[in-house]
Amino acid sequence: MSLDPFNLPEQLNLADVFLHQQVKKTPAATAILFEDQVITYAQLGEATNRASALFKGLGLQSEQRVLLMLPDVPQFASAWLGTVQAGGAVSAVNPQLKPDEVQYYLNYTRAKLTVTDAETAALIDSLRPSLPWLQHVLVAGGGAGRHLDYDVELTKVAADPSIAPTHRDDVAVWLYTSGSTGFPKGAVHKQHDFVFNALTYGLPIVGYTERDRTVSVPRLAFGYALGSNLLFPLLAGGTSVLFKDKPTPQKLFELMARHRPTMFTAVPTALNGILNAEGVDKVDFSSLRVAISAGEALPAELYQKWKKRTGVEILDGIGSAEMFHIFITNRLGDVKLGSLGRVVEGYQARICDDEGRELPRGEVGTLRIRGDSMALEYWQQHEKSKATFVGDWCVSADKFQQDDDGYFYFCGRGDDMLKVGGKWLSPVEVENVLLQHPAVREVAVVGFKDADGLDKPEAFVALHAGQVGSPELAEQLKAKVREVLAPFKAPRAVTFIDALPRSDRGKVLKNQLKEPA
Repeated sequence: MSLDPFNLPEQLNLADVFLHQQVKKTPAATAILFEDQVITYAQLGEATNRASALFKGLGLQSEQRVLLMLPDVPQFASAWLGTVQAGGAVSAVNPQLKPDEVQYYLNYTRAKLTVTDAETAALIDSLRPSLPWLQHVLVAGGGAGRHLDYDVELTKVAADPSIAPTHRDDVAVWLYTSGSTGFPKGAVHKQHDFVFNALTYGLPIVGYTERDRTVSVPRLAFGYALGSNLLFPLLAGGTSVLFKDKPTPQKLFELMARHRPTMFTAVPTALNGILNAEGVDKVDFSSLRVAISAGEALPAELYQKWKKRTGVEILDGIGSAEMFHIFITNRLGDVKLGSLGRVVEGYQARICDDEGRELPRGEVGTLRIRGDSMALEYWQQHEKSKATFVGDWCVSADKFQQDDDGYFYFCGRGDDMLKVGGKWLSPVEVENVLLQHPAVREVAVVGFKDADGLDKPEAFVALHAGQVGSPELAEQLKAKVREVLAPFKAPRAVTFIDALPRSDRGKVLKNQLKEPA
């Protein structure tokens, strides 16, 4: 099936596009590597057909939601694809959840069935009286107890290869925002959103092929990894390497040696952790041809350290739950240090003021993006949806500037930007300078109110092992910023901490740093 992202057929189903078309071409090729398992495209297709039959047998109807709370295991792939094959809408979250989060997601989605692990199933049992919509719990990986065993049920049901005749504009997937306050919002996506981005970003820019093996630090529950470590390699006929353990540097080193991946999906925090990990000097990175980074700003200093140690190019870019995946990115042979690159073909981007007027190049403003992977809305968030999805433009919460050559530079989230002495200050700019100091492992710059109620920058600094925070070092760091940037951008205070607080997506939780101790 040859698809044009700008003229997709009306009848479109993600399971067919990303999996079953490939099954027809290369059934014996390896789709997934997991621990000692080698899962071919034919086997994944069979498991997906059985999952679709199982869900329909449990009463799943068109457009109804299925919630996955699974680690990165093969069952995630068959359950995700099986849901959309049956015509349902799939939603996935990280299984490392607290009880109030489990209750929120199940009631917010009104999912009649969920596929999860034994640990989360035990939480569901304790919450069952407060889950009026939930009818079936399927447990993957053993320990089902009183619930349905997903793996056993797949063997009992007859495979159903039929694919729901979904429309390209039918609701297919919810992706969750990583909001800084409250529970995440569900961005409601259509079938065709994922195909459009795969055919404009994934295959043409990153260049996925049948020879690629992919490994990811972010988990499949997040749209970033869902695309880069499952859907894109499947579409190209490549292989996804999955693992359920925590993505520590040592685990990643093990996977590098065992599976020799060609592509690595990461976030800057993980790249920094790898470079500072014990034993990194002995790791052979030669199988990698490219790494992609998103989720937070990639400091130029970190890029240079990674490139020097590994020789592997990093394509830094920006995507969002609202747009599914990356829409601005650097490219192989076209990396502009410190920038997020240029807009992906098929998307348009503008830097605008608060009234939506486009600003001249070089000025800092709000990023607006449009393209055919934009979500329909935030579920049950009408007012927020109206503010974010304005016509066919998505209004981000991020501040950017664009240079004369069309490259975009991230300045910070709107609520992170500081106005010091009447001038805008980008925390990212200050953080990049501080990271150049040899004692600094990671840093976050936030604002605080001085005695006169005026905004001033404060740096929270985590040091490398063996380094000790001191007033003298704090003054050195302030002086370094004054040497490189305008003096008003230097932090007025430096606080040394063990590590920056981060979300399960690896993003720095700056709101926690702003809170009084």
